[in-house]
Amino acid sequence: MRKKVGLLFLITFLLIIGPVYYLSLYESSVELNGFPVPKSAEMIEELESGHSYHWSKASEENGIPLGYELVIKANGWTKGKREGSYVTYTKGNQEINLFTQTEHLKVINNN
Repeated sequence: MRKKVGLLFLITFLLIIGPVYYLSLYESSVELNGFPVPKSAEMIEELESGHSYHWSKASEENGIPLGYELVIKANGWTKGKREGSYVTYTKGNQEINLFTQTEHLKVINNN
C-alpha cells in the first residue's frame, strides 16, 4: 500500500511539474504576437518583421523538437502548412512563419 501511495505521488508530481518545467523554457515574444521563443536561443539578427536566432536544437531535416511544438500548441497556435524548412502557425488572424535550418531558427511575423 505504501508503494502505491508513493508511486501515485510521483506520477502526480511529474504530471504537474513536467508541463510547468517545459513551459518555463520558452517565453512569449511581444514583437511576434506572443509566439513562444526558446529562452536558450540567442538572437543574432533583428529583422524588419521578425527575429533570427542561433538555437542548437533547430534542424532543417527534423524541424523543431516535439517539446517546442507542444509549447506552441499550448499557447494557442495552430500548425498549418509546411513547405520545405518552414512551417506556418496561426492564432486567430495572426500568422507566423517559422524557418528552421541546422542550429538556426527564424521567426517571421506575417501581419
